[in-house]
Amino acid sequence: MHTISPQAAGDRRRRRLHSDEFKANAVASAAQPGVSMASVAMSLGINANLLRRWVRDAEVSPFNSAEGNTPKLLRSPELKSSPSSFVPVQLPAPVTPPGDIRMEVKRGSTTVVVTWPAALVLECGTWLRELLR
Repeated sequence: MHTISPQAAGDRRRRRLHSDEFKANAVASAAQPGVSMASVAMSLGINANLLRRWVRDAEVSPFNSAEGNTPKLLRSPELKSSPSSFVPVQLPAPVTPPGDIRMEVKRGSTTVVVTWPAALVLECGTWLRELLR
């Protein structure tokens, strides 16, 4: 049973109690990519704010504590994740094209041929932008 029904005590409404298994399944469903919390909450018949609180509580609580100290909500295998860590990546050196950059710039009846070292390609682009303004 996933949800314990409210008990009738006269006309007073009582809060529904949800089992830890129900909460864990709800949080795991909300964690699926492309799924909105609102749609998960609606499908389970709970308020979206309640589901958000369960998700927030699951994120705040430590995942790597001893089993006895971990809240029951977090003991679900779907919710356990490996701790993330920074992994440095070695990038290859920038490749400079061999040779030179050669341009022909025409303005009216005048043609200018410009040869620029390929190693200075950024400076060439800056110069060309300024020239064409």
